[in-house]
Amino acid sequence: MSISDNGPGPQSFDLEKETLDNPNYRTVAWSGRYLQVTLMSIPLNGDIGLEKHPETDQFIRLDRGRGRAQMGPSKDELTFDQEVTDGWCVMVPAGSWHNVTNVGDEPMQLYTVYAPQHHKPGKVHETQAIAAADTDDEPADWSVQPGSAADQHA
Repeated sequence: MSISDNGPGPQSFDLEKETLDNPNYRTVAWSGRYLQVTLMSIPLNGDIGLEKHPETDQFIRLDRGRGRAQMGPSKDELTFDQEVTDGWCVMVPAGSWHNVTNVGDEPMQLYTVYAPQHHKPGKVHETQAIAAADTDDEPADWSVQPGSAADQHA
């Protein structure tokens, strides 16, 4: 990979190439004051993880693979269910429980845009388990964050 998160400074890179080349569960590619871009590689039968961001809209785009996008008002009521493939995007409204599961036969490569940022700038998590155990993954102090509503994970 040839990118590194330079914080809120100007940045330009080949997003599709970097997304396809990313071997990690999550790589934070760019962190601005108001939004963040992360690259993800989801293994066979893996998922991004069922979660809810109370005050954050999210944009997810697949660049390789096949997934199942689910969303809903509660973690037990995922009323939106859509298969997505290369080129598809998933728009996640703030406050929606959501997950994208790899249902294909290859790693699912995607990127996501959070507004505002959710992860420590430059953070790399090789696996979902490493990400879940990370206690040092907070947005930068210089980022603009909403009120005190915390994210929820299933």
